[in-house]
Amino acid sequence: MYELMQVSAHDYYIQSPAKIGLVRLNDREVCLIDSGNDKDAGRRVKKLLDAEGWTLTAIYNTHSHADHIGGSRYLQGQTGCRVYAPGIECAFTRHPILEPAFLFGGYPAKDLRHKFLMAQESDAQELTAQALPDGFSIIPLPGHALDMVGFRTPEGTVYLADCLSSRETLDKYGIVFLYDVAAYLETLSMVKGLSANLFVPAHAPASEDIGDLAQYNIDKVLEIGERIVDLCGEPLCFEQLLGRLFSLYGLTMNFEQYVLVGSTVRSYLAWLKDEGRIRAEFSDNMLLWRR
Repeated sequence: MYELMQVSAHDYYIQSPAKIGLVRLNDREVCLIDSGNDKDAGRRVKKLLDAEGWTLTAIYNTHSHADHIGGSRYLQGQTGCRVYAPGIECAFTRHPILEPAFLFGGYPAKDLRHKFLMAQESDAQELTAQALPDGFSIIPLPGHALDMVGFRTPEGTVYLADCLSSRETLDKYGIVFLYDVAAYLETLSMVKGLSANLFVPAHAPASEDIGDLAQYNIDKVLEIGERIVDLCGEPLCFEQLLGRLFSLYGLTMNFEQYVLVGSTVRSYLAWLKDEGRIRAEFSDNMLLWRR
């Protein structure tokens, strides 16, 4: 873990729970794509950089989930590097309390105010094309998060952030976190058509061909949608539906899973309602969902 993997003359990734991209800009300077999940990850990354004699100039965050920005504050404090994040993700990076509040739908209980859901804040600037090193390009990847992006390097490596889950993850957990189902499906369809020398997803193996895995992710999203529609054959309130989905997919309920899977299921309900496949109705002062 935290092993440096070289994939081209200047492009690398750091093998970690959420892969960290690294690009060597010249003989001494490097930039990172994401920073790991916490201060300890930041320390490990700094140790790797020091061992190579490299100076960190910037961190380009793909999105604001804690496992991708958790090391930024430490690294920024140690190196003075700039930190960038795209769109709304920049606000979440500067004010990490927004993440558990967003997931919970109100002020989050202490059970949710921890490093798994709430990274330490960093002094982030909004990501623009002008902030990127020469030859880099931004790839919009909405769906998993509000304004998530990936990056293409001059040497043809594409860092895909969290837009794909591995087959093993999908088979084990079934439901993975999504914010906007329609946007996510569009992102996956776009990714299927991309070409690159190497694709580096954060939570799946690096690969020269990502098309089959993208389709597997699409199929899983559509499967979950069908199962929700089937469960709504009778009117269900959200809590009833969530409980049945946890049982169906063999998930274990706790506070973190309640907000992560719960937020995702609400996104599925919004998508299915907008598609005209389910409807919402109010009965006895309860919101019910039905096919």
